[in-house]
Amino acid sequence: MIGDGIGVGIVGLGGMGHLHAKNVEQFGADVVAGADLVEKQRQQFATEFGAKTYETHEGLVVDDDVDAVIVTTPNRFHEPITVDALEAGCHVLVEKPLAHTLESAERIADAAAAAPGVCMVGFHNRHAASMAMFDEQDKRGRFGDLTHVEANYVRRRGVPGPGSWFTDPDLAGGGSLLDIGVHALDLALYAMDFPEIVEVSGVVRTTFGMDPEYADPDGFGDAWDAEAETYDVDDSVTAFVRCKGGKTISLEAAWATNREPSMDFRVRGTDAGAQFDIGSTDMEILEAGTAGCDHYADVDMTGDSSLTGHKEQDAKFLETIAAGVEPETNTIEEALTVQRVIDAIYRSSETGRAQEIEMPEYERAETAPLERAETADLEASQQVD
Repeated sequence: MIGDGIGVGIVGLGGMGHLHAKNVEQFGADVVAGADLVEKQRQQFATEFGAKTYETHEGLVVDDDVDAVIVTTPNRFHEPITVDALEAGCHVLVEKPLAHTLESAERIADAAAAAPGVCMVGFHNRHAASMAMFDEQDKRGRFGDLTHVEANYVRRRGVPGPGSWFTDPDLAGGGSLLDIGVHALDLALYAMDFPEIVEVSGVVRTTFGMDPEYADPDGFGDAWDAEAETYDVDDSVTAFVRCKGGKTISLEAAWATNREPSMDFRVRGTDAGAQFDIGSTDMEILEAGTAGCDHYADVDMTGDSSLTGHKEQDAKFLETIAAGVEPETNTIEEALTVQRVIDAIYRSSETGRAQEIEMPEYERAETAPLERAETADLEASQQVD
């Protein structure tokens, strides 16, 4: 088992924390600790996994049994928890986005560059069956040169509950773009092998969140009351990313909008194209040819339904730790690129102009082998689940 001998601590014991804990246990790792401000969450976690629990992360990251930390808290608290864990010599998998602001993401990147452990970021859709099949066909040259990606993550009505941390700009940093648009954006950049970005333009909108007559047929928001809650985040975004060599990305993301929902992901290449739903099992390849007569050739590919993005991502995290090597995917550098594009979209919307972005390289400092280091006293930092 790839996780043998690796003790994992989870910070943030809600649904995502439990999902990661179950995954790493399946791969042989030991879930040894959990941290959450909510006592009920701690009790449930301790009962289910037989793990020690802490009210805050400070005790968890210096626990001698903890080798790796998975962070599933609201965006604002990614930085203090991740930095403390890295400085304590732990390996870290932090959920997307890297942080609630670009400045916070840069501080995490600085800490990761100086730390002995690895730091990976939770972009699990890269590892779904559809993307795994796309990757292999792309490596074989089937698509030719990739020229454009259309990335959609659109809900017709799906604003998270008002009053939750998702709609609090201080905790989340943004709305639909940072919550779900980040998945589509990362996947588009990943599909194109993170090309050099020339400029970014975009518009973010807050249309539905403050509407006292907001229609929520599916009850996604749970007891909606626009007048009673603070709502100052975007609920839709339209963006365009221009890259070196003429490569482009168009992004549509929304919590709520008056159109059909879509997670449609389309890649255009000079020899063929591909389309699938983000996180799905299946993929369609679109080609054309002249053999016999001019024709279209559409090929449906059905992937292994047991291959899920979250499981594969957690497996790669444990494999990287066990091998004592630098991560080959879900890297801090890639996550920082995604964060810079998100920041540029917000700035473009605010100014009404396209934004150029700088992409400095982060090189890891020369450190000891990837293993736990001696720890120092850590300053307290607040977190919420």
